Amino acid sequence: MTARAGTDARRAAVLGSPIAHSLSPVLHRAAYRELGLTHWSYDRFQVDEAGLPGFFEKLDGSWAGLSLTMPLKRAVIPLLDEITDTAASVEAVNTVVLTGDGRRVGGNTDIPGMVAALRERGVEEVASAAVLGAGATASSALAALSRICTGPVTAYVRSEARAAEMRGWGARLGVPVRTAGWERAADAFRAPLVIATTPAGTTDALAAAVPERPGTLFDVLYDPWPTALAAAWSARGGAVVGGLDLLVHQAVLQVEQMTGRTPVPLAAMRAAGEHALAGHQAGHQEGLAGR
Repeated sequence: MTARAGTDARRAAVLGSPIAHSLSPVLHRAAYRELGLTHWSYDRFQVDEAGLPGFFEKLDGSWAGLSLTMPLKRAVIPLLDEITDTAASVEAVNTVVLTGDGRRVGGNTDIPGMVAALRERGVEEVASAAVLGAGATASSALAALSRICTGPVTAYVRSEARAAEMRGWGARLGVPVRTAGWERAADAFRAPLVIATTPAGTTDALAAAVPERPGTLFDVLYDPWPTALAAAWSARGGAVVGGLDLLVHQAVLQVEQMTGRTPVPLAAMRAAGEHALAGHQAGHQEGLAGR
């Protein structure tokens, strides 16, 4: 379901807390420029769970859609008129389309975005996979793997409670999930596909354990980039899919749904994201040098 794409001013934005780091405005604005949507704007707003209902109350007919990041992906569900099957499968909404008749439809572009990012690198089917971590992104990773993995998935986690959650998601999504303790995380590298879903720095200590001939690593982080694990993986000749790849592919789907326009300029969006990241990292290095 798509929003109308008329000539009146149209608005979209990304919401979350924290939100200052988000690259979504860079990507969406790049798409609008390429598509000639000069009457469209895309902003970012610092909104937490408590403030979300009030933000929704102020939305008027100029709004076409919202992107949602943590901690809003589940908190938004009660505020919606409908959610897609994909979003319902992991109880997480990262996209809200505000339709011409005033309805709020929640979807999840993270899952198909993961699949598209892997397909772009030639990964269309794997016999097994490993997931590092057990948070909200890990459940989306399992949903993506349900589409491309023909065998078992092993999740490496820090507690039995997290292990039980991952097995539960696997059962719900139709993915056979095995679990192992984080102390065995290096065993993940035997799999043809490894998806790292943990926060920055968590996998740094595992970089030394990358094997001689690794398969494909999908590291969902994009800043800082490359992570120590991604750098070691590339040095060993393994294929690496990064967080920017995911961010761009899921944003392409959001732009399609919010504007009703296709094709969406993926290359221009990726270039804009890379430029923004390069500027951010250069600024960070200058800051370190000036200490």
